[in-house]
Amino acid sequence: MLKRTTAEFLGTFWLTFGGCGSAVLAAAFPNVGIGLLGVSLAFGLTVLTMAFAIGHISGCHLNPAVTLGLWAGGRFDSKEILPYWAAQVLGAVAGAFVLYVIASGAGGFSLAGGFASNGYGDHSPGGYTMLAALVAEVVLTAFFLFVIMGSTDKRAPAGLAPIAIGLCLTLIHLISIPVTNTSVNPARSTGPALFVGGWALEQLWLFWVAPLVGAAIGGFLYAWLGKEEK
Repeated sequence: MLKRTTAEFLGTFWLTFGGCGSAVLAAAFPNVGIGLLGVSLAFGLTVLTMAFAIGHISGCHLNPAVTLGLWAGGRFDSKEILPYWAAQVLGAVAGAFVLYVIASGAGGFSLAGGFASNGYGDHSPGGYTMLAALVAEVVLTAFFLFVIMGSTDKRAPAGLAPIAIGLCLTLIHLISIPVTNTSVNPARSTGPALFVGGWALEQLWLFWVAPLVGAAIGGFLYAWLGKEEK
């Protein structure tokens, strides 16, 4: 368990530092910014690379919602949920801390820019309402779990799951960065929010509740749909 949770810590660190780092450091960099497409790819690449690196150690959840969804789908032991959640949140906070140290080294840096935090209403990049944010996060997390469950099914093509999962997360970000800055991951949301404080912490509840609900739906749905008939 120590090795598995350490892998989850490191993997979630990489996801938060890499994904949020691309948004904070590179998205709008003068003249050569990577934009929304680049940030979307960065999040997908963090999962793809870590799935190959630690998938055989911990399963590479990197996300409390994924852990819950795999439990809902009958693929994870309930006794191991809390240790995984703790490792994931700590990894995300550590990733956000290192990102803060780097980002604050540039003149003019301010947390008022959001620091890649997730939000709705006035803090949604596109001004989307709380209901829109809630629906987006539930639906997108449900499909994320559906793809994870399906691509890791023993009947799926072997060895390709990390690619499917990474591309799925990329697609999710392409859809929803304008809506919520894309969470589908309570740990990823918690890391930056702790540094921003204020509104980011006040709205953090949605980015725990919606992904967890969506993940449970996706896990249950695939467990039913993908069940082999005897």
